[in-house]
Amino acid sequence: MNLSVSSRAPLPLRRKARPPHWPATLLLALLAFATPAPRAAAQSDPVLPPSSTLKKFSMEQLLDVVVTSVSKRPERLLDTASAIQVITADDVRRAGATSIPEALRLASNLQVAQIDSRQWAITSRGFNNLFADKLLVLIDGRSVYTPLYAGVYWDVQDTLLEDLDRIEVISGPGATQWGANAVNGVINITTKSARDTQGGLLLGGGGSELRSSGGARYGGQLAPGVYYRIYGKYTDRGDSVRPNDRASNDAWRTGQGGFRVDWDAAAGNTLTLQSDLYDATMGQPRPDNIRANGGNLIGRWSRQIGESSDFKLQVYYDRTHRRIPGSFTQNLDTYDVDFQYHLPVGSAQNIVWGLGYRRVEDDITNTPANAFLPPRVGREWLNAFAQDEIALSKDRLHLTLGTKIEHNDYTGTDLEPSARIAWTPDGSQTIWTAISRAVRTPSRIDRDLYSPATPPYRIAGGPRVVSEKLVAYELGYRIQADPQLTFSLATFYHDYDDLRSLEPLTPPLPFPVEISSGLRGYSVGAEFTADWRVTPFWRLHAGYTELRTRSEPQPGSIDRPRARSVGHDANQQAFLRSLFNLSAKWEFDTDLRYVGPINNQSVPGYTELNLRIGWHPAEAWEVSLEGRNLLHDHHAEFNTPGSRREIQRGVYGKISWRF
Repeated sequence: MNLSVSSRAPLPLRRKARPPHWPATLLLALLAFATPAPRAAAQSDPVLPPSSTLKKFSMEQLLDVVVTSVSKRPERLLDTASAIQVITADDVRRAGATSIPEALRLASNLQVAQIDSRQWAITSRGFNNLFADKLLVLIDGRSVYTPLYAGVYWDVQDTLLEDLDRIEVISGPGATQWGANAVNGVINITTKSARDTQGGLLLGGGGSELRSSGGARYGGQLAPGVYYRIYGKYTDRGDSVRPNDRASNDAWRTGQGGFRVDWDAAAGNTLTLQSDLYDATMGQPRPDNIRANGGNLIGRWSRQIGESSDFKLQVYYDRTHRRIPGSFTQNLDTYDVDFQYHLPVGSAQNIVWGLGYRRVEDDITNTPANAFLPPRVGREWLNAFAQDEIALSKDRLHLTLGTKIEHNDYTGTDLEPSARIAWTPDGSQTIWTAISRAVRTPSRIDRDLYSPATPPYRIAGGPRVVSEKLVAYELGYRIQADPQLTFSLATFYHDYDDLRSLEPLTPPLPFPVEISSGLRGYSVGAEFTADWRVTPFWRLHAGYTELRTRSEPQPGSIDRPRARSVGHDANQQAFLRSLFNLSAKWEFDTDLRYVGPINNQSVPGYTELNLRIGWHPAEAWEVSLEGRNLLHDHHAEFNTPGSRREIQRGVYGKISWRF
């Protein structure tokens, strides 16, 4: 769905308690102790909005939530011709999420699977795996995918979650606006302005799986209109387990800090400068720990021109270092410049256009097991896009046409057009449809990987690898059925060509193989979400996704084994969240999810339950206790039996103080 839930007032979760073992029992006991009867979280509530505010914060306001990821300009969620969900900071808080991947479980249009203590498989609309490469992820406008394999190192993508503003999640292609790799979806994570994080924050917690965590932030004012914040955080997470209950030796710890400065200058100018630094030590069974560190620096200038035009210029530098003993060591530097301009033409058209440039310098230290040849490369990407939204009928029918032209050093020039139509017959419902083309450009693994590092190779990079191509067809509907109830449905058919394949060089022998582009496939499915404000103090949110994927060799390819396992996807997943304000100071939140089996990995389907109880003893204080994965001692979410790790039940307590 698209109306997902985000900009709402404090939310409720739902309770489906089959309290197995002591963690759930403890939470339910605390709930019973805390229950001054379910009445509207109201007048004296120091943190949550009073019930009168909750009543005023109607579903109409949810429909009026403004999003920017679909068209790169502000527009109402109701009017968007795309499948988009929004996760707010309060959603993340009420879910008890302790990392960005955990927060992404709140978007029912994503497939999110935890592989072990630190690794995740995350995508949208199929073809999921550890190296999922069809999803574009941005944090404050900075792309965080690695050109090594076109995926995301989720273990080092972090921020102080209390500083999150929102996460906009698009399922389906967004390449016209965002470029290559925005194939199956876009995750756009934004943090709050420094102006909105004034004062201090201290927080800390610990538990069974997240063994300890802490964070601090302080925001102030440097001069009139100039605001800043600085922050630091630390986490220490325990091991996942093998199916035989033995520890996997993958415990890990991270530290991160950073700053942000926002200057609301004169004449409609806004300037932002922000930076993050991180360092992580990650366990692995052998031969030694993984080390990762890095940082980024972002500068952004936005200017309002007149009453209706504006532009934005963003420049960033990103540095990452990762040493994986026994595999390789990588040093990656990224330089990126992006400019976009928005202007209306008459009363019926809105045009957005932009230009972009990116350069990456990648330096790999090879090992006997793997080699990237050449070990050091510099690559460049150039792009230009334009999009025109045309009001065919004022406030009723809108047509959006656009395209992006992108040039890369691997395959030359790619074209990524789209056409979208949104019909809003009245103020409470929208029907939309879209057809789009997107590409995934080759990564270093596709072209440059050789294993072992010296001949004879078992796996060889493919000079013939081309961009993977998608043509997507979408149809969606969203409606406010009554003042307290909304639904959204998105259906899709994705048609893929030139997917990655492994072609045997001396058939029928399985090795050596050359990486190529010999597969094609499709995914088809539907995404449904519903949001119901049952009472002023209780909200329910439900989601369901149906997905089917298939891949097969193209003419000339002989890669049949990989065609059967190119993606690892559950056919169904369902979610139900309840966010319940027990009183002015107490919250009780429930999160139940079902994920179907992943048949080509022999991963069984599972059902899990998270519970959270929050207490606000004073306006500046919050205490919470959460139980995660309460229905099983441990369960598998991903991977084949021989390399599988399982995720354990956990309990976590947290306290925070704002000053």
